[in-house]
Amino acid sequence: MRKLSILLAGTSMLLSGAAFAQDAQPSAPVPAADDGADQSNIVVIGRGETRQVQQLSSSDIAELAAGTSPLKAIEKLPSVNFQSADPFGAYEWAERVSIRGFNQNQLGFTLDGIPLGDATYGNVNGLHISRAITSENVGEVRVSQGAGSIGTQATNNLGGTLEFFSRAPSDDFGIRAEGTYGSENTVRLFGRIESGDIGGGVKAYASYVYSDMDKWKGWGSQRTNQANGKIVAPIGGDARLVGTISYSDRRENDYQDLSLGMIRRLGYKWDNISNDYALAVRVADIANNRGETGAPVSNAAAGTVYPAPFLTVDDAYFDAAGLRRDWLGSFGVESIGGALRYTLKGYYHNNHGRGIWFTPYVPSPGGASPISMRTTEYDMDRKGVFGDVGGTIAGFNDVTVGFWYERNDFQQARRFYALSSRTDPGRKSLDFPSNPFATQWDYNYATDTLQYYVQDKLTFGDLTLNLGWKGFQVKNSADPITAGTLARGKIKVTDWFQPTAGFNYRLGAGAELFGGFTQVTRAFVASATTGPFATTQAGFNALLSGSTRLKPEQSDTYELGGRFRSGPFTGSLAGYYVNFRNRLLAVTVGAGIQGNPPILQNVGDVRSLGFEATGDLRLGSGFGMFASYSYNDSTYRDDVINAAGAVLARTRGKTVVDAPKHLLKGELTYDHAGFNARIGANYMSKRYFTYTNDQSVEGRVLVDATLGYKFDLGGRNLELQANATNLFNKKYVSTIGTNGFGNSGDNQTLMVGAPQQFFVTLKAGF
Repeated sequence: MRKLSILLAGTSMLLSGAAFAQDAQPSAPVPAADDGADQSNIVVIGRGETRQVQQLSSSDIAELAAGTSPLKAIEKLPSVNFQSADPFGAYEWAERVSIRGFNQNQLGFTLDGIPLGDATYGNVNGLHISRAITSENVGEVRVSQGAGSIGTQATNNLGGTLEFFSRAPSDDFGIRAEGTYGSENTVRLFGRIESGDIGGGVKAYASYVYSDMDKWKGWGSQRTNQANGKIVAPIGGDARLVGTISYSDRRENDYQDLSLGMIRRLGYKWDNISNDYALAVRVADIANNRGETGAPVSNAAAGTVYPAPFLTVDDAYFDAAGLRRDWLGSFGVESIGGALRYTLKGYYHNNHGRGIWFTPYVPSPGGASPISMRTTEYDMDRKGVFGDVGGTIAGFNDVTVGFWYERNDFQQARRFYALSSRTDPGRKSLDFPSNPFATQWDYNYATDTLQYYVQDKLTFGDLTLNLGWKGFQVKNSADPITAGTLARGKIKVTDWFQPTAGFNYRLGAGAELFGGFTQVTRAFVASATTGPFATTQAGFNALLSGSTRLKPEQSDTYELGGRFRSGPFTGSLAGYYVNFRNRLLAVTVGAGIQGNPPILQNVGDVRSLGFEATGDLRLGSGFGMFASYSYNDSTYRDDVINAAGAVLARTRGKTVVDAPKHLLKGELTYDHAGFNARIGANYMSKRYFTYTNDQSVEGRVLVDATLGYKFDLGGRNLELQANATNLFNKKYVSTIGTNGFGNSGDNQTLMVGAPQQFFVTLKAGF
């Protein structure tokens, strides 16, 4: 066993806005007491904690534009780097969140304890939070910038955890409705009905959302139909049954991935040419005539010169889309009082998805069209159970033990579908296709996860100690239905001892010190598009033996910090050091539409060093201020070398991709006499999108604003809210790495951010 180290950590807090009066508190664990602080204005979930933990309430999310992803809501927290190409942060292909230099698939995500996997677009082991629950039903979000709680149902939380909790059903019958209209013909309708207490404490709600908006550039739309339900039923005096269900049908037309060269040459608003099939056919013909696609000449009369402003077939495609249909349900029992705490919950998740590109690299059969529809197909069945039990021994010793088991059966395929003719594609990008003419590969993947943890909380007056560990074994297998060139086989990660330790010491006068150490191992994932199976059989075999044997990623996180509260001011300052071992980098080859397997590389160690500061000031008369600043220095410690010792990429000392050094966020708020207003600014410094740091995107400042008024109608709620995103119409590169990262050179892997947008929402409830 590796030596258990002890270290220190910090926590920050943030500003909570006004919420609808009828919103109930989330069904989440009770936060630490805040010395009588006004929890309606400020939430300091980390107070008394031994690690960096922060909380957002439903009121924070409600102040943003309706439909905003809960992930976008947390971007004001220190060290949180959030990016998206749409105003709501909900467009999944371009949505990314990273913390302290750790990317999205190295963070843990849960909803009411249900594991959501790594929340990536490919959705190989879970689903995105925006599909798991609509934003109006989120009661609380907790962010741990370090490795997070050892009790989290996650085997990938190297760099933090994001825990979402659904709101509890209301005690009273009620109906809530919202309607939003805004830029790009955005229409969003939300409704929720509350049963109230129907007897014996049984309460439930059901909600439905319809959303449709045009893309802000190019042609196409992004649509969502989503339903949520929850029921709570007390049993006995100290327990309750809890059940949840969620349905989501999301269909999104994609934006075109860009490179820096394309942005300079083609412009900020360049996109797919979904309104001009004839042009798409012509470009594909020219590419075939030039020998650039590997397909035979399809129309010699088209010539070999691209129409301006095209220079390559990859400048724009005809169309692309992402389709996702999910069912997620859970049922279990949890304690609500008494000396013994316990939880036992089972869950089931089914996903049916398609990632669609109209590709010029594979023609439809018989010369019908030089383009075909290419899909990456996802079908998932996840079943699992988790639970814990805990209680106090001898008055100062609080022990908790827990477990989690999951079976993930996942089928992934790459197929091609014929288009009707050279004048009519005959297929719509937002419909699930049928009758493929070719299957490039089709695999069954299975992942079995078993995790447990033990935690002991010791209290000695003003000193609190947390000690514990978690362990897991994750087995992955890949079995081909149609093999293609990808790997089959088995691989597993076993680490039964991943220790954690922390302390909190209350200094008095509203001040405290706290810190901790956490060691985490990341399991592999089973997929054709990411992880160890996303390569050739020879490549996979090489990963299992010799000097190139694949090792799981591991991190040691050390934190040290302090919190202080005096009168209207609350602040925190925390520093951290992270040693990240066996970092695996996936290097993409060629344009993403070609579907080439990524090359997996172990780049050795990464070191992250940084600090985080937050401050919140209540100014009186309804005014408030909030600010956070983060400095992060994440660098690779080794060059990338092959088995023969030759250098493949000189990455030693280079900054980690998508890891800005500086993040500065601030808000000014006002809430008084029915009026509420907020203006927020978000600064992010330069980011690199190559491992050797020869390509980067500039920093940017974005400003959002909210203005609202709540009408007093004698027990009925009516609110009018206006939101502006990217208020000053900043042109900037938002997401980087949509098609992965390369060692060097410009790459078609960037998304530009949405321009200035305006939305108006009417909210009503009784």
